[in-house]
Amino acid sequence: MSSSRLRVGLDLDGSLESMSNSMFDLATALDERGDLQLCRLRTISPRQSHDEVRLSLRAFWSPWWRHGRGRAIDTMLPPLDVIHVAGRATPPTRDVPLLISVDDLRPLREEHLHQRVGQLRRAVSRGAVLVVSSRTARHEVMEVMGLERPEIVVVRPPVGHVAPTTNGDALVVSVTGNTERFVTLAAELQAFVARHDTSLIVVASAAVVQRLQSSGVQATFVERRHGDEALVRARCVLSISDGARFPSFTIAALAAGVPALARATEINRELLSGAAALIHLEAESMEALEDLWTNESRRAILVAAGRARAADFSPWNVASAYATLYADVAQRSRV
Repeated sequence: MSSSRLRVGLDLDGSLESMSNSMFDLATALDERGDLQLCRLRTISPRQSHDEVRLSLRAFWSPWWRHGRGRAIDTMLPPLDVIHVAGRATPPTRDVPLLISVDDLRPLREEHLHQRVGQLRRAVSRGAVLVVSSRTARHEVMEVMGLERPEIVVVRPPVGHVAPTTNGDALVVSVTGNTERFVTLAAELQAFVARHDTSLIVVASAAVVQRLQSSGVQATFVERRHGDEALVRARCVLSISDGARFPSFTIAALAAGVPALARATEINRELLSGAAALIHLEAESMEALEDLWTNESRRAILVAAGRARAADFSPWNVASAYATLYADVAQRSRV
């Protein structure tokens, strides 16, 4: 390295989790460390502030980068030691090692599987390192893509700051990729909130919100990017997910001091055991929710454990892990 500080290019187009632009949260935390020289960039959208570098002909090259092809991005940037992307753009590089965070496994499971797998395989064949959010995700990516362990590393995504919830009285349900289960439970959930004289708030992506609103379910619907507004009102959070994404909303609930209930999927057991209430069978959902709503001693235990666990995912702790990874990748590229 010619600079005394590691030089890192960070693509702000893309998110490591689903509540906010966590690449921006990561960039802020990395800046606060003071030991890295950051180059902020955007591979898909125009730059939005003066501290982001302008990529010449970005609009032309962006569609190519979505397929892992096109002009090498490091030829368009100042000298760097590592480039880190987290969105759908995986631009090739000529000399600088590339890190690609893969936080959403759905494209590896569903109809566009071949496109995403091909994109990532091309990047890995050129030396890119994939970053996933859990050991469970690493096993799945290794199996689907036929990769070796050294090509995939685990770093938790950052979950940005959320305000502590005080006196929340609503049932908040987070729906991620499993709308059928929510619709199946909808009648029981509505009976639950009527029995407890409270309200039902559903947090989901914009597309899922639109679909659920047309289903006739009586609830307040909030897009995930405004999920912090729902957490302010929450007494409990019920997470309904297909397990393809990092449980960012659940961890944000833990950080806010809101007890959470989720299925005991592999990723949830890895990340949430001891900090959230986990169930193994669908039939347990309403009984477990009732206990979480009314059992004050259980709630107090989970609030304390949840806040402690959520600290592991703070942007500052995650930034430390990424700084170590950047240094390691840069060092290996020079060997």
